[in-house]
This record gives sequence, structure tokens and C-alpha cells, in this order.
Amino acid sequence: MNAVAHPDARPDLHRSGVGAVLVSTWRVGTPERQRAAVDAIRKAWESREWPDLGLLSYSVHVGTDGDTLLHYSQWTAEEAYEDFVRTYRDDRNAEIDAAVPGIERVELRRYAPIHRSTVRAGRGTGELPGIVVVVEADFDGPEAGSREDWVDTVFTAMDEDTATRPGSGGVAAHFHLSTDGGRVLNYAEWESEQAHLEWLADDARLDEAWTRVHRHPGLVGGRVKRYTPALSLSAGV
Repeated sequence: MNAVAHPDARPDLHRSGVGAVLVSTWRVGTPERQRAAVDAIRKAWESREWPDLGLLSYSVHVGTDGDTLLHYSQWTAEEAYEDFVRTYRDDRNAEIDAAVPGIERVELRRYAPIHRSTVRAGRGTGELPGIVVVVEADFDGPEAGSREDWVDTVFTAMDEDTATRPGSGGVAAHFHLSTDGGRVLNYAEWESEQAHLEWLADDARLDEAWTRVHRHPGLVGGRVKRYTPALSLSAGV
């Protein structure tokens, strides 16, 4: 059973059976190398049998910064990923590195399945090509409730946005909590990069609700990056 590639596709974030989500970042340097790396990933995976060890899907996103790639994979459990690393990962990475030398593998983080999710009324997450905005919020420790409270605070701010700026361009937001207790990842879907940039420039982001988000107890840092869905791989039927 070989891998089936779906170009320009997002993962199915709510598919059944997901017990762990792995998210990693690569730096490749230029838009040309981004495209070459995506092509190399596709070739390396399509030329091999799907590793039937609990891997449900593997998706790649291209950063609008012209440098990074974001990898989002869904597994039945973290142990399934460990089995993949021991058995299948090295030869795939070797082929990719031969095609695109000098890839910097920056970080790998492990997350539980989606904690909370919302889709703006009247929108579907599969109907627009758009972009994915990945927000990573870092916390100073796994204190009970701090990350969950922060997500709830973000939802309150988003609800106010929906009431005051219904045409802002946001489509959906999906929140993961890292298994190490230190991070929240928001996989947010937007109509376009321009829509997200306009939202960032709007003074409404400085209102009381968003101020509570940015000054939440335990929050020590974060970053925002925009990506275009490039490739989603899954097992053939």
C-alpha cells in the first residue's frame, strides 16, 4: 500500500483515530528550495510503501517567508511515531537531503489531539484555498489550567471579533496543547495572507479582550507564521 499525494491539500484535522499530532519546522532558505523540498518529499514517500504503524496522515505547508516548511502529521499514538523513526525515517530523509542539501531541521513538538476548535458561521474549512496561520504560544510551565484558560480567553476575543468585524477573513481556528505542557499551537485558516495582514494592522486588536490574551499569566512568548498548504499524504486504499 503506497502513499497517495494530495497536492495543495490540508490535513483533515478532525479525522477519527488521532491520538497524537507531531509538528516540525524545516528551514530551506529560498522559495526555489521550498518547492524542491516539497517535490523531494513527495517522491520519497510515493516511491515507498506507506509505513502502516499508526501514521494516519502527513502534510507539508510552505511558509510565505520563502524559507520554512511546516510538517503536520497525525498518529494513533506517540509510540507509533517512535516506531516510524526506528524503522522508516532515515532512508526517506536521506533521499530528501540528497535532492535538497543543507536542510535545517529546526524543531519537533508533540501535541495531543485538538483541544478546542471553531469554524466561523457560514464557512467551511475545505472550501477556500487560503492560507494557514500558525500561532505558537509558549508558557513557563505546565501549571494546571493556564494554557486551557488562555485558549478560552482567545475564544472570547474571537467572539468579539465576529460580532464587530464579521468580514475579517478568518475561517477557522484549531488549538492543540503540547504534551510537554509548554506550548499551545493554533492552526488557523484564513481566506488570504492579505486578510490576515489587514487584521493584524487593525487597531481593534488592541482592545481589552486581545490585551488579556497577550498579557495572560504564564504566557512568556510566541510567534506567528503564515503558510500555504502544499501537500497531504495518506495511505492508498
